[in-house]
Amino acid sequence: MDLEKTFLDINAAVPCGLILNELVLNALKHAFPNNREGKILVELRENENGSIRLTVRDNGIGLPEGCEPGKVESLGFQIISLLSAQLEGRIDVRREDGTAITLRFKPPRYADQV
Repeated sequence: MDLEKTFLDINAAVPCGLILNELVLNALKHAFPNNREGKILVELRENENGSIRLTVRDNGIGLPEGCEPGKVESLGFQIISLLSAQLEGRIDVRREDGTAITLRFKPPRYADQV
């Protein structure tokens, strides 16, 4: 894990956590068939403009072309797509040396936040 300390209110933290859970479970379930060894990296960063970038990357077998949130009918990808829309976020998929799926969103800021 490569995590940066950041603040998310409950309205952003819950969908973000559910997306993280789904991405890690998908990597564990699909990226390493036949007891293949591999690594999963979870990265969380807050950019200078206050937007959040959450990436789950693995060095597994990779996703087939066209298989990504919003474009396939799997329940997991439907959940990821719906939750990212709830955050008004964007999902990017990269297929180099495994799979990297990145969620980018700008959480709401409130007056009492530092």
